[in-house]
Amino acid sequence: MTGSTGPVEDRHAPRPVVSHEVIHHGKVWDLAGDVVDLGDSQVLREYVDHPGAVAVIALDDEDRVLLLSQYRHPVRHELWEPPAGLLDVEGEDLVVAAARELAEEADLVAGSWWRLTEFFSSPGGSDERIVVFLARDLSPVPDADRYERVDEEATMVPVWVPLDEAVDAVLAGRLHSPTTVSGVLAAAAARARNWSTLVEASPA
Repeated sequence: MTGSTGPVEDRHAPRPVVSHEVIHHGKVWDLAGDVVDLGDSQVLREYVDHPGAVAVIALDDEDRVLLLSQYRHPVRHELWEPPAGLLDVEGEDLVVAAARELAEEADLVAGSWWRLTEFFSSPGGSDERIVVFLARDLSPVPDADRYERVDEEATMVPVWVPLDEAVDAVLAGRLHSPTTVSGVLAAAAARARNWSTLVEASPA
């Protein structure tokens, strides 16, 4: 077995696209089909063309993480998730989008921001990329400035869960949202390294 000579790292390596078709225009994302040249063959790959998203692991002074219950119809579950949202504002900076979602979904403002982790949610069938931020030094949004939540967001219930308990719930398979699983485990790993791995971010 041959070992790696450097760090294990995913790399951007696109293959030529022979043709591209939008099979279905959706409300939030599209279904696309690409014929891809792999060198020795050409294959059709259908996938969800997604704008991307951000998520926020908000930790209070007691190292409790904020989770919100939200109904997700495709899986027929109410999931516990961190504040999160689509990158649906043209040209919006990622951390600015994260701060907007934290205010809209949790009525919170953070004084400190770090880039925590990022991942592809389902790389075999979607190009969705989610960037997760850590937010601390939390304070409430003034009542007069609070966002009016509608649809599924109107019934979200917030809970503050000790980070260690959230890790236990992830490892026991009681929490299933990919932003929760990735964000909680990344936060616990960063804390174990005294937060030395984090890259500071700041909404302008």
